[in-house]
Amino acid sequence: MNVLGLAGWSGAGKTTLLTALLPLLTAQGLRVSTIKHTHHGVDLDKPGKDSFRHREAGAHEVMVASAARWALLHEHDGPEPSLDDLLARMTPVDLVLVEGFKSSPIPKLEVYRAALGKPPLWPGRSDILAVASDAPLPDCDRTVLALPDPAAVAAWLLGVLPNVRVAKPAA
Repeated sequence: MNVLGLAGWSGAGKTTLLTALLPLLTAQGLRVSTIKHTHHGVDLDKPGKDSFRHREAGAHEVMVASAARWALLHEHDGPEPSLDDLLARMTPVDLVLVEGFKSSPIPKLEVYRAALGKPPLWPGRSDILAVASDAPLPDCDRTVLALPDPAAVAAWLLGVLPNVRVAKPAA
């Protein structure tokens, strides 16, 4: 699978760009999945729901399913799963967009907003292929894309797809 990360500081617009890219890429016939890293606990359940009660009672995994979708909640006590571990669990698609995991060794698009006052990530980072920014970056030695123009970002992405990481297939 092709894998491309969207990296940047909190508030830079990673989620906004990712959700703007998805319909543009799927309109081109691509099957796209996403992985979102969070530093907060993940809980899709609600207290009082049957699936929550299953987990509270000690289930290691709980799957909830309907005609429209299914989700698997997996409890683990060990270290946080690696990006490779998570990718191996996903159904193969044309592209996986990864939000977060900025230190994982995958090709990335940096989402940079100068108004945040944070330094760019790209200097000295060979894993960052391009930067989507809301301001000119005259010192940037990468492709600079206009952050407010998701269509231009999607066009760039479609052009570099053969050059992004191919993840190991699921075992």
